[in-house]
Amino acid sequence: GAPRAAHAWLHPPRNLLDMDTFSKSDPGGWLGWAGGTAWHGHGTAWQRSSAPLSAVVVLFVQGSGSSEWKEFGRTEVIDNTLNPDFVRKFVLDYYFEEKQNLRFDDPPGSHSTVLGAQDFLGQAFVALGEVIGSQRGRLERALTGVPGKRCGTILLLAEELSNCRDIVTMQLCANKLDKKDFFGKSDPFLVFYRSNEDGTFTICHKTEVVKNTLNPVWQPFTIPVRALCNGDYDRTVKIDVYDWDRDGSHDFIGEFATSYRELSRAQSQFTVYEVGWGSQGKVLRTPHTRANPALRPQVLNPRKKCKKKKYVNSGTVTLLSFSVESEFTFVDYIRGGTQLNFTVAIDFTASNGMPSQPTSLHYASPYQLSAYALALKAVGEVIQDYDSDKLFPAYGFGAKLPPDGKISHQFPLNNNVDNPSCAGIEGVLESYLQSLRTVQLYGPTNFAPVINQVAGVAAQVTDGSQYHVLLIITDGVISDMLQTKEAIVTASALPMSIIIVGVGPAEFEAMEELDGDEVRVSSRGRYAERDIVQFVPFRDYVDDSGNQVLSMARLAKDVLAEIPEQLLSYMKTRDIKPRRADP
Repeated sequence: GAPRAAHAWLHPPRNLLDMDTFSKSDPGGWLGWAGGTAWHGHGTAWQRSSAPLSAVVVLFVQGSGSSEWKEFGRTEVIDNTLNPDFVRKFVLDYYFEEKQNLRFDDPPGSHSTVLGAQDFLGQAFVALGEVIGSQRGRLERALTGVPGKRCGTILLLAEELSNCRDIVTMQLCANKLDKKDFFGKSDPFLVFYRSNEDGTFTICHKTEVVKNTLNPVWQPFTIPVRALCNGDYDRTVKIDVYDWDRDGSHDFIGEFATSYRELSRAQSQFTVYEVGWGSQGKVLRTPHTRANPALRPQVLNPRKKCKKKKYVNSGTVTLLSFSVESEFTFVDYIRGGTQLNFTVAIDFTASNGMPSQPTSLHYASPYQLSAYALALKAVGEVIQDYDSDKLFPAYGFGAKLPPDGKISHQFPLNNNVDNPSCAGIEGVLESYLQSLRTVQLYGPTNFAPVINQVAGVAAQVTDGSQYHVLLIITDGVISDMLQTKEAIVTASALPMSIIIVGVGPAEFEAMEELDGDEVRVSSRGRYAERDIVQFVPFRDYVDDSGNQVLSMARLAKDVLAEIPEQLLSYMKTRDIKPRRADP
């Protein structure tokens, strides 16, 4: 997914450990957030032991799969206080789909090579997702690391940087355009160009073709402001008018130039542009409001003569409507209180092999986790940062249960039918391993029961405050395809997404069909409202060197990348706006 830029600041720390005998500690502070491709970070709170007394907090970052820490930056120094508020912000890229750990600590050798002789004030560990997912993007964490001492707390604030997120909807028509077709009139369409810094132009939108008319009315269309002018409201926007020809050799009718600021004035009054060629057209606009649109437009810009050829008037284009609305982001909803609820469903069919045998996909050696456990940890450790209670319902399917050997496709891994939730990802792993010791792997591979179970929970709260993510981990060919398609079509109207991870060497053509990237899933004539399924085969993410951490990072990045857009698509179709965070 594209990075969502943001910054964070550290209002740190509070009630710092006082290391000075005759004055308060002079701490430096760390602040920052945003995200980046699997960035990890750590920083350190330091105080100099030599005069003048001062301190600094240093942020270090570590790339995904790397053991090397590099300094990212450090705060300003604030003198003689145990409760400093720091000004400096660190700007990073934020990726929902990646685990981005931040750590405040003492890097080896830093006393002499980086920071000099200084007193250590404490350390803290936090994931960037925890800061984003906390209420109002504000997280307080205790500082530790000095034996027998209370080191105080550190306060992290996260904020998404605005990047011209407005979206424009506009409608245009034309009047008395030139006739270009020998046996008819013209088939006009518009082409919009954004100007670049070097004076060139880049195409950013084409309207539909309106056939056989000199007075076309084009359909309203929507375009991001950043695509139209890159956020520069005064940058030139050029609009060409063409007559469509079947062979692609479209005839040029004329052009005119404007800007986003000029276009935006149409929110209160009509704007009429003269179309021409041989020179830039003149701009016409009525000085009156829409309440009196019949008044004759007034010429605002003088006609510019072309040195090489005489200016030719080819008609006019009128901007009929222009409206702007903000494009909400995933972070807007998370900061507004939307919770991600994570549910796990694990395949317990016999095709996985006996868990006690090394050939089994459920086999966990003393040295490494099974493919099921790896997939669960990879996805769960990212999702859990956005769930406040860290309680995750976990189910199994395709097993015979004791004592009577009844086959179940939706049994709680913790053996508690009334409350199938496990405490954290470690709790899910513990219940999963316990179930492997108590149930008999059997079959068939049915998805519909667990999808319907989560859909039933999701249907209870549809106001945007809850969004559900179901992770299904399986090894084989699905047995209830028709029922699963029906369940997915129903679930697509609810606040939920489905991730399917295929483990083992099997072919997964049926899973690709459920993914719906190419063709939307349908059942009995009904099509899914949204694409809510993401499928990946785990074997594509196994690192050749056997690095499980890198394998997990790669898997999480791909399977979670679509979740923010899927959440946004649900909110948009239901016209749900993010709740405004408390100031």
